[in-house]
Amino acid sequence: MEATLANVLLGKYIGAGLATLGMLGAAIGVGIIFSAALQGIARNPAKEGSIKGFALLGMALAEFMGLLAFVVAILILYVVKN
Repeated sequence: MEATLANVLLGKYIGAGLATLGMLGAAIGVGIIFSAALQGIARNPAKEGSIKGFALLGMALAEFMGLLAFVVAILILYVVKN
């Protein structure tokens, strides 16, 4: 019986850890978005306003995915029963 409980706990912790990898992807995505935005502004300064708007929209969507991964990890830890 104890071995089964230990396996469930182990699975929960591994699952939560893997779910948080989405946060890493969001951080990398935001870095790529702003890198591309800075390059675009440097090449065409007249389009700075529209580039900045799209970059902020992309950043918000990428950060939302990171927060969603965090919420899934918390749900795995605290909602899934032993």
